[in-house]
Amino acid sequence: MYLAMLTKGETGTIARLVGSKQIVKRLTDLGFVPGAEITVRNELAGDLIVDLKGTRLALNRSMAMHILLR
Repeated sequence: MYLAMLTKGETGTIARLVGSKQIVKRLTDLGFVPGAEITVRNELAGDLIVDLKGTRLALNRSMAMHILLR
């Protein structure tokens, strides 16, 4: 399941990142790494507001499709 498929209040654990080297690097730099727990807090205009390692981040759905959860 991809992060983009979660809805408000759901939690998942990152299994892996998929996509080009640039996309994977960008997501990794933001803290999206395998094993990290992520919770969707809200959905606004197609974007996801997520909690990741104690930080709240906004992520568009196209980027969220590069994050595979277990």
